[in-house]
Amino acid sequence: MKNYIYLLVTLLITSCMPNTNKSKEINIYSQRHYDSDKMQYKKFEEKTGIKVNVTKAGADELIQRMKNEGDNSQADLFITVDVGKLWQAGEMGLFQKIDDQKVFDNIDPQFLDKNGYWVPVTYRSRVVVYSNERVKKEDLSTYEDLANEKWRGRLLVRSSSNAYNQALMSSLVANLGPEAVTSWSEGVVKNFARDPKGSDRDQVKAIAAGQGDIAIVNSYYIGLLLSSEKEEEINAGNAVSVFFPNQADGDRGAHINVSGIALTKNAPNKENALELIKYLTSVEGQETYVKNSFEYSVNPNVKPDEIVQAWGEFKKDPVDLNMLGIKRDEAIRIFDKTGWK
Repeated sequence: MKNYIYLLVTLLITSCMPNTNKSKEINIYSQRHYDSDKMQYKKFEEKTGIKVNVTKAGADELIQRMKNEGDNSQADLFITVDVGKLWQAGEMGLFQKIDDQKVFDNIDPQFLDKNGYWVPVTYRSRVVVYSNERVKKEDLSTYEDLANEKWRGRLLVRSSSNAYNQALMSSLVANLGPEAVTSWSEGVVKNFARDPKGSDRDQVKAIAAGQGDIAIVNSYYIGLLLSSEKEEEINAGNAVSVFFPNQADGDRGAHINVSGIALTKNAPNKENALELIKYLTSVEGQETYVKNSFEYSVNPNVKPDEIVQAWGEFKKDPVDLNMLGIKRDEAIRIFDKTGWK
C-alpha cells in the first residue's frame, strides 16, 4: 500500500513539472527555393530557439513521400508555390485542419482556404508582359484576347507541364467552361513565337532579344529581374512593362495563385509549426517576403515592394482558389488536346 501511494505521489509531481523534453524543432517539406525563405527561418530560429529543418523537392515528390511515410512521417508542414498541389494533398488526407484561430488573424480573408486545410503566405498574379518598343498598352485587354490572331507569332510562354500555366488554365476552365477554353487554347498555340520552353525569366529575356513581343509570366519574376546583380537580367526587366488582364468594369480580374502552407495530418511538432505560420504571416515575416521575393503580401497591413507598387493596384479574380486544383485534370486534357507542348 505504501509503495502504491509513493508511486501515485511521484506521478502527480512529475505531471506538474515543466516538460523539459519539449521538442525545439520543426520539419518542413518545401517546394519553395527562394533566398527569402532562408531568411525567414533564420529569423524565426533566432527569435524562438526552434530549429527549422527543411527538405526540398518538387511538390509531387513531396506529396508522394508524405503518402508513403503515412503515420510515421516526421513532416510538420508542407509548403508549395501552387494552391492546386495544396488542394490535391488535402484531398489525399495528408493534412489536418488548423484549429488555432490566431493563425488567421494576419491574413486577408479573401485568400483563405474555405475548407481550412491550408494557409496562404504570399500571392502572385500571372500577368502579361509586353515589349516597350513593339507593343502599346492599349493593344492588351484580357487573357482571352491572347488567342487573337493579331498576336500570331508574337506570344512567348513556358511549357504546359508547368504548374503556373496549369493553374492559369484551371482558372479559365472554372470561369469560362471547357469548350470555350479549348477554343482559346487552340488560338493561343497558333500565336506562339516559338515552342514553349524555359522559365518565366527566359520569356522576358526572349522579348528583350526580339524573339517575341508579349509573354505570360508570374509577376514577381519582373521584380527579381529588375533587382538582379546581372546586367542582362536588369536590361531584360527594363525592356518590358507589366499588364494585368481582365481589369475592365464588370470583368473578373487577373488570375492569382498563392504559395501556401499546410499542417500535416500527424505533425509531431504541431505547436511549433503553428508558431512558424503565425510568424510567416506577421508584418515582419511578410515584409521579408515582399522585399526579397517581390511577391504580394497576404497581410493587409504590408504593402508591396516599391518595384511592385509601380505597376499599380489590380483587380483579382475572386474564383475559389481550390478550383485551381479541382479543374487541374481538365486543364491538362485541354493542353494535350490543343497541342500546347
